[in-house]
Amino acid sequence: MKLVTLLSAAALMTAPLMAGDYDALGKAMRSTWPQVTTVAVVCDAANSKVAVDAIHSALPGVKILVVDVKGQQDMGKALGTLGTRRPDAVILVAGDKVAGDGSSAASFLIQRMAAAKVPTLATTEAGVRQGAVLGVGPGTGGKLLANAKVAAVAGVTVPSGASQI
Repeated sequence: MKLVTLLSAAALMTAPLMAGDYDALGKAMRSTWPQVTTVAVVCDAANSKVAVDAIHSALPGVKILVVDVKGQQDMGKALGTLGTRRPDAVILVAGDKVAGDGSSAASFLIQRMAAAKVPTLATTEAGVRQGAVLGVGPGTGGKLLANAKVAAVAGVTVPSGASQI
């Protein structure tokens, strides 16, 4: 019984920390690209529920399309869904076990989305170095980072004041 209580307490304490992770990203996205109305999140939805909820909270009024992937084998299907639904942007979930920052699935996703003129956003410097157009959050030390090369491929502007990677 004590283990359940400890795990529940840990889960409750994680949610507020995660909630703030996407606030700065949402603010940067809205100020840079105010036309964004639909954002996709490609992740293992069950294991990234806290992050998905935090993204919903950080982007009120924006439609969030969650594309559930359980492994690398699901990435082709995910891209098919994204091609059909045409989100305005894609947000990476840093710790996602399938398509998180640094994974080959994230690289695949970033490249395909940029080619389709859909920018990808991250909360870590690693995500921006990997090819996300914008990044801000705890994994960037709170700094707004941009990848101008990928932004040019995706056909989007980079916010003034962003540190270029």
